[in-house]
Amino acid sequence: MTTARTPILGFGVQVADLEGAVSSILRRVQDGGRGYAVLFNTHMCSEAHRDPALCAAVESAEWVFADGRPIYWLQRLRGASGARQVRGADLTWALLDAARRSGTPVGFFGGSPHVLELLQTKLASDLPGLDLRLALSPPHGGWSEEADRDYVGRITAAGVRILFVALGCPRQELWMMRHVGELGAVMLGIGAAVDFCAGVKPQAPRLLQRLGLEWLYRLATEPRRLWRRYLFHNMHFLALLAFRGRRNSSPR
Repeated sequence: MTTARTPILGFGVQVADLEGAVSSILRRVQDGGRGYAVLFNTHMCSEAHRDPALCAAVESAEWVFADGRPIYWLQRLRGASGARQVRGADLTWALLDAARRSGTPVGFFGGSPHVLELLQTKLASDLPGLDLRLALSPPHGGWSEEADRDYVGRITAAGVRILFVALGCPRQELWMMRHVGELGAVMLGIGAAVDFCAGVKPQAPRLLQRLGLEWLYRLATEPRRLWRRYLFHNMHFLALLAFRGRRNSSPR
């Protein structure tokens, strides 16, 4: 069972907190169900308004969680008093811990070999007993249909029930939408959260997170990679807000 949703610029965002998000996903897993979750922020919102394929992937998701602080603020402004920010790194770690306690097999698809190696070491230390079945690192620049079928086969053969997909937006959302009917797993698109959980990249201090300035912290730590993304997508998101009366009914 999914939670209520708040319409945010044409997309329905779950009214949930971290505990509720974990419980909802784990309940679906234990019931033998499938589905995928997206972590919705200003970047994804902007991209989805420009990319029909990503728009469809967000609309098809079983869960759309408020990963970004501005999304959570908009939920609260629309009267969703039970809404909380559900950050990707927090949800990933909490779900891994819940999987450890319930004996649920998990896997990772995406992230560099170095990051996945560090993550496995950290998980063995911090979450002993976690049933980690798989850690696949596909090529960053893409792969063939044959390779994709091989990845799907390996994930299926491993018996993974929760799959953390770290391919970055929009690739991970499109990949999850394409394969949700084939894989016997619940999937979560985590993007850079894999780097945070592995300890490769520092997370913003909690105060900056609460102030909605996590993006600024990330920009300061990776300016060459992120400046275009934040300049364009943040401005585009603000423009969408300015015209939300016309765009709220549909993101297309």
